[in-house]
Amino acid sequence: MTRHAPSGSPVRSVRWDGKTAVVEVAGEIDLNCSNEFQGDLLKLLDHRPDRLVLDLANVTYMDSSGIASLVKLLSRSRKGGVGLRLAAMRDRVRSVFEITRLDTVFDIRPTVADSLEPS
Repeated sequence: MTRHAPSGSPVRSVRWDGKTAVVEVAGEIDLNCSNEFQGDLLKLLDHRPDRLVLDLANVTYMDSSGIASLVKLLSRSRKGGVGLRLAAMRDRVRSVFEITRLDTVFDIRPTVADSLEPS
């Protein structure tokens, strides 16, 4: 099942692969949309997935507010026993994670398919 988010949200769609929610994210994630982005992602935890996979292939830019949203999601998902994987990051976005050393905190995979593999 695929659901589409409101047009103003960077979350474009959510599809389910068993108990894994695969979230397609697109555009720029900055202060203008980070609260909505964070809210959309945290609402997914209410559906009790085993894992969340964020497909970031179409994210062209992410600032510190977007990163903060993901850090909060990581914290909440860990508390709820939900695995979180980030997939298909563009180099520009990945460099933000590397500079802040968050690439050592998040489970970052090269593709969505890799993210769907068992741990």
